Amino acid sequence: MKKARRWRFECARPAWKNLRGRKKIIAPGSALWQAIEADRLPSMIFFGPPGTGKTSLARIIALKTRANFHQVSAVSSGVAELRRIFAEAEDELGLHQRPTILFIDEIHRFSKAQQDALLPMVESGVITLIGATTENPYFEVTGPLISRCELFEFLPLGAEAIRTITGRALKDSGRGLGKTGLKLDRRGLDEIVRASAGDARAALIILEAAAALLPPGKKGVIPLAIINEAIRHKPVFYQKGGDLHYDAISAFIKSMRGSDADAALYWLAVMLAGGEDPKFIARRMVIFASEDVGNADPQALLVATAVSRAVEFVGLPECQLNMAQGTVYLALAPKSNSATTAIGAAMADVEAGGTMRPPKHLRDSHYPGARKLGHGTGYKYPHNFPGGYVKQDYLPPGMERRVYYHPTGRGFEKELRRRLKELKGK
Repeated sequence: MKKARRWRFECARPAWKNLRGRKKIIAPGSALWQAIEADRLPSMIFFGPPGTGKTSLARIIALKTRANFHQVSAVSSGVAELRRIFAEAEDELGLHQRPTILFIDEIHRFSKAQQDALLPMVESGVITLIGATTENPYFEVTGPLISRCELFEFLPLGAEAIRTITGRALKDSGRGLGKTGLKLDRRGLDEIVRASAGDARAALIILEAAAALLPPGKKGVIPLAIINEAIRHKPVFYQKGGDLHYDAISAFIKSMRGSDADAALYWLAVMLAGGEDPKFIARRMVIFASEDVGNADPQALLVATAVSRAVEFVGLPECQLNMAQGTVYLALAPKSNSATTAIGAAMADVEAGGTMRPPKHLRDSHYPGARKLGHGTGYKYPHNFPGGYVKQDYLPPGMERRVYYHPTGRGFEKELRRRLKELKGK
């Protein structure tokens, strides 16, 4: 089975890049250019954020190829339509030696069964598949289909690319705003670039919305206030079950781990604005409090738990205040993963050595006959000794010197480390 190769497409500075970092500029002589010019394209999957040119590149291919070109959307198409296209493709190839290119927009919307239906025709070469998706194909496209395709990642457009596209829209009299006499000054253009976040479609939507907000017949520079009003109505691209769901929560956790409260608040806002379940975020905050803060600040777990309770008790939109407060606290708290590494080491010992029984002096001695078995014999009750502490073995035989918890010198763990040293010295 052919292994999928992955390439990257930087729209800001157009380039194809494979995993070894070699750039393939989209220009005469490049690999993709030659494939398009020779009309010998492999099956491909384009993936990346919206508005980065996936469909546009497919349309360019449609204009250049001599092959039959079919475009379908996975939202509205099914297996019946695919079979019709496959039958037509077989006839064209058999009777006229004419290949067929099938472009499937939003291919991640196809079920596993629908994606499996594509395999025989892709494998036989009857069709060349071009799939486009805003999701991570490794999550949303079946492995067998990925293995038969080249992967091309589209990155967000750079600022200059957005400026160029917006400027063309203002000048184009046929498909743009060229007949309106509207213009943008530097500040207005910069605001559109910032708000579009590398999404050409979003930039054009903002521009169109701003033009619609002006009085009829208004010409000249679009006021900054009008542009900001249009930006406020810009939809947020976020899918709770999609790729950004995982990437945003990952960025949120890593920002708190890196003690960057501002970045953590931004990713929190991204998730909340996108409709993420606040209980999901709160659960991750509770985990983070022990995984990354731990005993460097024992209050962190109480704060995170309180946030989780507030989410349940208060709900949105007000609970975002509680979540913001907790996010700032967790981000700025001293960090320690000592508890995380400690339980990891203990679990590794249990998995490697199996479940060992406690020493007899630690076993339950409260049921009839337990004492006759020696359970509890020799146990030293710490409260009967000065300072409430006495040395005795608590681990199974042969593991007496095993140490799992290694406190750092940060935050409250500095005190715990002092306490451990003091106890071991007795």
